[in-house]
Amino acid sequence: MHEWFETPPGRYLLAWERAEFDRAVADIFGYHALQLGLPELDTLAANRMPHRWLGLREPHAPADIRRPALWTEYAALPFEAHSLDLVVLPHSLELNPDPHATLREVERVLVPEGKVVISCLNPHSLWGVRQRRAQLYRRFGLGELFLPEAGEFIGYRRLRDWLRLLNFEVETGNFGCWRPAFATDKWLGRFDWMDRAGERWWPILGAVYFIVATKRVRGVKLMARRWKPAKSIATAPVPLANRSRPAGSPQPELTGETV
Repeated sequence: MHEWFETPPGRYLLAWERAEFDRAVADIFGYHALQLGLPELDTLAANRMPHRWLGLREPHAPADIRRPALWTEYAALPFEAHSLDLVVLPHSLELNPDPHATLREVERVLVPEGKVVISCLNPHSLWGVRQRRAQLYRRFGLGELFLPEAGEFIGYRRLRDWLRLLNFEVETGNFGCWRPAFATDKWLGRFDWMDRAGERWWPILGAVYFIVATKRVRGVKLMARRWKPAKSIATAPVPLANRSRPAGSPQPELTGETV
Protein backbone atom coordinates (compact mmCIF):
# COMPACT_ATOMS: atom_id res chain seq x y z
CA MET A 1 0.00 0.00 0.00
CA HIS A 2 2.81 2.45 0.79
CA GLU A 3 4.27 2.13 -2.72
CA TRP A 4 0.84 2.57 -4.33
CA PHE A 5 0.12 5.79 -2.42
CA GLU A 6 3.26 7.26 -4.00
CA THR A 7 1.83 6.78 -7.51
CA PRO A 8 -0.22 9.54 -9.24
CA PRO A 9 -3.64 7.95 -8.51
CA GLY A 10 -2.52 7.28 -4.92
CA ARG A 11 -1.55 10.92 -4.36
CA TYR A 12 -4.81 12.03 -5.97
CA LEU A 13 -6.79 9.81 -3.60
CA LEU A 14 -4.86 10.95 -0.50
CA ALA A 15 -5.38 14.61 -1.36
CA TRP A 16 -9.15 14.17 -1.55
CA GLU A 17 -9.29 12.11 1.65
CA ARG A 18 -7.11 14.59 3.56
CA ALA A 19 -9.59 17.37 2.86
CA GLU A 20 -12.56 15.17 3.81
CA PHE A 21 -11.02 14.00 7.09
CA ASP A 22 -10.07 17.55 8.07
CA ARG A 23 -13.63 18.70 7.45
CA ALA A 24 -15.22 15.76 9.27
CA VAL A 25 -13.12 15.66 12.46
CA ALA A 26 -12.68 19.39 13.02
CA ASP A 27 -15.96 19.74 14.96
CA ILE A 28 -15.87 16.44 16.86
CA PHE A 29 -15.09 17.13 20.52
CA GLY A 30 -13.95 14.96 23.39
CA TYR A 31 -10.73 13.80 25.04
CA HIS A 32 -9.45 10.66 23.28
CA ALA A 33 -9.18 9.99 19.52
CA LEU A 34 -7.62 7.01 17.74
CA GLN A 35 -6.60 6.44 14.12
CA LEU A 36 -6.17 2.84 12.98
CA GLY A 37 -3.98 2.30 9.94
CA LEU A 38 -2.72 4.39 7.00
CA PRO A 39 0.20 6.28 8.59
CA GLU A 40 0.69 8.12 5.28
CA LEU A 41 -2.31 10.27 6.18
CA ASP A 42 -2.77 12.19 9.43
CA THR A 43 -6.55 12.03 9.69
CA LEU A 44 -6.60 13.74 13.12
CA ALA A 45 -4.56 16.79 12.12
CA ALA A 46 -7.59 19.13 12.26
CA ASN A 47 -9.03 17.62 15.45
CA ARG A 48 -8.60 19.45 18.77
CA MET A 49 -8.80 16.61 21.27
CA PRO A 50 -5.93 16.60 23.79
CA HIS A 51 -5.11 12.89 23.31
CA ARG A 52 -4.71 11.62 19.72
CA TRP A 53 -3.02 8.34 18.82
CA LEU A 54 -2.06 6.34 15.76
CA GLY A 55 -2.37 2.55 15.98
CA LEU A 56 -0.97 0.07 13.44
CA ARG A 57 -1.46 -3.66 13.13
CA GLU A 58 2.05 -4.62 12.01
CA PRO A 59 5.42 -2.87 12.51
CA HIS A 60 6.23 -2.43 8.84
CA ALA A 61 5.83 1.32 8.29
CA PRO A 62 8.77 2.98 6.55
CA ALA A 63 11.07 5.18 8.61
CA ASP A 64 10.04 8.40 6.85
CA ILE A 65 6.43 8.08 8.07
CA ARG A 66 5.33 9.21 11.53
CA ARG A 67 5.74 6.62 14.25
CA PRO A 68 2.64 5.01 15.77
CA ALA A 69 1.73 5.24 19.44
CA LEU A 70 0.89 1.52 19.65
CA TRP A 71 0.92 -1.79 17.76
CA THR A 72 -2.36 -3.61 18.12
CA GLU A 73 -4.82 -5.96 16.51
CA TYR A 74 -7.79 -3.96 15.35
CA ALA A 75 -10.18 -6.64 16.65
CA ALA A 76 -8.60 -6.54 20.15
CA LEU A 77 -7.86 -2.94 21.10
CA PRO A 78 -6.06 -2.32 24.43
CA PHE A 79 -8.67 0.15 25.69
CA GLU A 80 -11.44 -0.12 28.25
CA ALA A 81 -15.03 -0.18 27.13
CA HIS A 82 -16.58 3.27 26.59
CA SER A 83 -13.22 5.07 26.75
CA LEU A 84 -12.72 6.70 23.31
CA ASP A 85 -14.61 9.60 21.78
CA LEU A 86 -13.50 9.18 18.16
CA VAL A 87 -12.11 6.31 16.05
CA VAL A 88 -10.97 6.86 12.46
CA LEU A 89 -10.63 3.94 10.01
CA PRO A 90 -8.92 5.08 6.79
CA HIS A 91 -9.07 1.95 4.60
CA SER A 92 -8.51 -0.14 7.72
CA LEU A 93 -11.53 -2.37 7.12
CA GLU A 94 -10.46 -3.35 3.60
CA LEU A 95 -7.00 -4.39 4.77
CA ASN A 96 -8.28 -6.42 7.71
CA PRO A 97 -9.04 -10.16 7.44
CA ASP A 98 -12.11 -9.72 9.67
CA PRO A 99 -13.60 -6.25 9.16
CA HIS A 100 -16.81 -7.04 11.03
CA ALA A 101 -14.85 -7.98 14.16
CA THR A 102 -13.01 -4.66 13.90
CA LEU A 103 -16.31 -2.78 13.84
CA ARG A 104 -17.54 -4.70 16.88
CA GLU A 105 -14.38 -3.72 18.75
CA VAL A 106 -14.79 -0.09 17.73
CA GLU A 107 -18.34 -0.16 19.06
CA ARG A 108 -17.05 -1.55 22.37
CA VAL A 109 -14.41 1.13 23.01
CA LEU A 110 -16.51 4.12 21.91
CA VAL A 111 -18.44 6.12 24.46
CA PRO A 112 -22.17 6.59 23.92
CA GLU A 113 -22.62 9.20 21.16
CA GLY A 114 -19.00 8.60 20.10
CA LYS A 115 -18.06 8.93 16.43
CA VAL A 116 -16.48 6.60 13.88
CA VAL A 117 -15.17 7.95 10.55
CA ILE A 118 -14.52 5.45 7.74
CA SER A 119 -13.13 5.64 4.21
CA CYS A 120 -13.17 2.72 1.76
CA LEU A 121 -12.64 2.13 -1.94
CA ASN A 122 -15.87 1.79 -3.89
CA PRO A 123 -16.19 -1.50 -5.84
CA HIS A 124 -18.90 0.06 -8.07
CA SER A 125 -16.65 2.66 -9.68
CA LEU A 126 -14.38 2.99 -12.71
CA TRP A 127 -11.44 2.05 -10.51
CA GLY A 128 -13.24 -1.01 -9.18
CA VAL A 129 -14.18 -2.15 -12.68
CA ARG A 130 -10.59 -1.86 -13.87
CA GLN A 131 -9.34 -3.75 -10.81
CA ARG A 132 -11.73 -6.67 -11.35
CA ARG A 133 -10.83 -6.83 -15.04
CA ALA A 134 -7.11 -6.85 -14.17
CA GLN A 135 -7.66 -9.65 -11.66
CA LEU A 136 -9.35 -11.69 -14.41
CA TYR A 137 -6.47 -11.11 -16.83
CA ARG A 138 -3.91 -12.08 -14.20
CA ARG A 139 -5.37 -15.56 -14.06
CA PHE A 140 -3.97 -15.97 -17.57
CA GLY A 141 -0.71 -14.20 -16.79
CA LEU A 142 -1.72 -10.94 -18.49
CA GLY A 143 -1.79 -7.33 -17.35
CA GLU A 144 -1.10 -5.63 -14.03
CA LEU A 145 -3.35 -4.59 -11.18
CA PHE A 146 -4.35 -0.94 -10.93
CA LEU A 147 -5.02 -1.02 -7.16
CA PRO A 148 -2.91 -2.89 -4.59
CA GLU A 149 -3.95 -6.49 -3.98
CA ALA A 150 -3.73 -6.07 -0.21
CA GLY A 151 -7.39 -6.22 0.74
CA GLU A 152 -10.97 -6.72 -0.38
CA PHE A 153 -13.62 -4.28 -1.53
CA ILE A 154 -16.53 -3.55 0.83
CA GLY A 155 -19.67 -2.12 -0.76
CA TYR A 156 -21.19 1.09 0.54
CA ARG A 157 -24.61 -0.39 1.35
CA ARG A 158 -23.04 -3.45 2.91
CA LEU A 159 -21.03 -1.33 5.30
CA ARG A 160 -24.07 0.75 6.22
CA ASP A 161 -25.93 -2.48 7.11
CA TRP A 162 -23.05 -3.58 9.34
CA LEU A 163 -23.08 -0.25 11.15
CA ARG A 164 -26.84 -0.38 11.62
CA LEU A 165 -26.62 -3.85 13.18
CA LEU A 166 -24.07 -2.51 15.69
CA ASN A 167 -26.35 0.38 16.75
CA PHE A 168 -24.51 3.02 14.74
CA GLU A 169 -26.48 5.79 13.09
CA VAL A 170 -24.97 7.00 9.83
CA GLU A 171 -24.89 10.80 9.83
CA THR A 172 -23.20 11.48 6.50
CA GLY A 173 -22.09 9.41 3.54
CA ASN A 174 -20.50 10.81 0.41
CA PHE A 175 -18.31 9.77 -2.52
CA GLY A 176 -15.27 11.27 -4.24
CA CYS A 177 -12.58 10.85 -6.95
CA TRP A 178 -14.53 10.41 -10.18
CA ARG A 179 -11.62 10.61 -12.61
CA PRO A 180 -10.96 7.49 -14.72
CA ALA A 181 -8.38 4.92 -13.65
CA PHE A 182 -5.31 6.47 -15.29
CA ALA A 183 -1.80 5.84 -13.99
CA THR A 184 -0.19 9.19 -14.95
CA ASP A 185 -0.61 12.76 -13.74
CA LYS A 186 -1.01 13.94 -17.33
CA TRP A 187 -4.15 11.90 -18.02
CA LEU A 188 -5.59 12.40 -14.54
CA GLY A 189 -5.24 16.15 -15.02
CA ARG A 190 -7.04 16.06 -18.37
CA PHE A 191 -10.14 14.63 -16.70
CA ASP A 192 -10.27 16.91 -13.66
CA TRP A 193 -13.67 18.16 -14.90
CA MET A 194 -15.14 14.76 -14.02
CA ASP A 195 -14.85 15.53 -10.30
CA ARG A 196 -17.33 18.39 -10.69
CA ALA A 197 -19.60 16.49 -13.05
CA GLY A 198 -19.49 13.28 -11.05
CA GLU A 199 -20.45 14.98 -7.80
CA ARG A 200 -23.58 16.27 -9.51
CA TRP A 201 -24.61 13.59 -12.00
CA TRP A 202 -23.26 10.21 -10.80
CA PRO A 203 -22.18 10.58 -7.15
CA ILE A 204 -22.38 6.87 -6.24
CA LEU A 205 -19.72 6.02 -8.85
CA GLY A 206 -16.86 7.76 -7.03
CA ALA A 207 -13.69 5.73 -6.49
CA VAL A 208 -13.84 6.18 -2.70
CA TYR A 209 -16.65 6.71 -0.19
CA PHE A 210 -16.67 8.35 3.21
CA ILE A 211 -18.95 7.63 6.20
CA VAL A 212 -19.43 9.36 9.56
CA ALA A 213 -21.52 7.40 12.09
CA THR A 214 -22.54 7.88 15.73
CA LYS A 215 -22.87 5.18 18.36
CA ARG A 216 -26.38 5.18 19.81
CA VAL A 217 -27.25 3.60 23.14
CA ARG A 218 -30.90 2.81 23.73
CA GLY A 219 -32.17 3.35 27.28
CA VAL A 220 -35.32 3.61 29.40
CA LYS A 221 -36.55 7.05 30.37
CA LEU A 222 -38.62 7.24 33.54
CA MET A 223 -41.75 9.36 33.28
CA ALA A 224 -42.90 11.48 36.22
CA ARG A 225 -46.42 10.74 37.49
CA ARG A 226 -48.65 13.67 36.68
CA TRP A 227 -52.04 12.40 37.84
CA LYS A 228 -53.50 13.11 41.33
CA PRO A 229 -54.99 10.39 43.57
CA ALA A 230 -58.78 10.42 43.90
CA LYS A 231 -60.10 11.89 47.12
CA SER A 232 -61.71 9.30 49.45
CA ILE A 233 -65.32 9.81 50.59
CA ALA A 234 -65.75 10.49 54.31
CA THR A 235 -67.41 7.60 56.17
CA ALA A 236 -67.27 8.86 59.79
CA PRO A 237 -70.61 8.68 61.80
CA VAL A 238 -72.58 11.95 62.19
CA PRO A 239 -74.39 12.62 65.53
CA LEU A 240 -78.08 13.61 65.47
CA ALA A 241 -78.66 17.08 66.87
CA ASN A 242 -81.21 19.91 66.57
CA ARG A 243 -83.76 17.57 65.01
CA SER A 244 -87.08 19.36 64.60
CA ARG A 245 -90.02 18.00 66.76
CA PRO A 246 -93.76 18.88 67.18
CA ALA A 247 -94.81 21.43 69.81
CA GLY A 248 -95.64 19.96 73.25
CA SER A 249 -93.80 16.68 72.64
CA PRO A 250 -91.55 15.51 75.50
CA GLN A 251 -87.82 16.33 75.39
CA PRO A 252 -85.84 13.34 74.07
CA GLU A 253 -83.07 11.92 76.17
CA LEU A 254 -79.52 12.31 74.93
CA THR A 255 -78.15 8.81 74.63
CA GLY A 256 -75.29 9.46 72.21
CA GLU A 257 -77.03 7.43 69.52
CA THR A 258 -75.64 7.86 66.06
CA VAL A 259 -76.60 6.80 62.56
